[in-house]
Amino acid sequence: MKYEFLDKAKENLAAAKICFDNGFYNACANRAYYAAFQAAVSALADRGIKREKLDHKWVQAEFNGKLIKRRKIYPGRMKSHLVKMQIVRDRADYSTQKVNKKAAQRQIGRVEDLITHIEKELKNDKFQTGRTD
Repeated sequence: MKYEFLDKAKENLAAAKICFDNGFYNACANRAYYAAFQAAVSALADRGIKREKLDHKWVQAEFNGKLIKRRKIYPGRMKSHLVKMQIVRDRADYSTQKVNKKAAQRQIGRVEDLITHIEKELKNDKFQTGRTD
C-alpha cells in the first residue's frame, strides 16, 4: 500500500508540473494537493497507520499528529503543508477565484518537499529492515 500510494503521488506531481508548465494553474493546484495527500497516505501506511476510508481530515490529522508531532519522523515545517494545499485546491475547484502562478508554484514546492522526505524515510525503513518490497 505504501509504495502504491507513493507511486500515485509521483504521478500526480508529474501531472501538476505539466499543468504548471502549460499555464493550467487551477489543475496544477488540484493535482499537487492530491499528490501530497497520497504521499501522506504512503507515510502513514509505512508506520502501520491505516484506515478503510481515507478522508482528508483524518489523513491530515494523523500525519501531523502522529508522524510530525509525536514521533518526529518528519520536519515540523510540514505540519501546515496539507492544510494549506487543500485550501488552495478548494479555491481552484470550488471558487470563482483562480489560482495564480505563484500559488501553483508553492503547491509544487510543498508536495516536492513531502515526497522527498517520505521517499527517503521509506528507503531508510527498507534498508534498516532488509525488506525488498
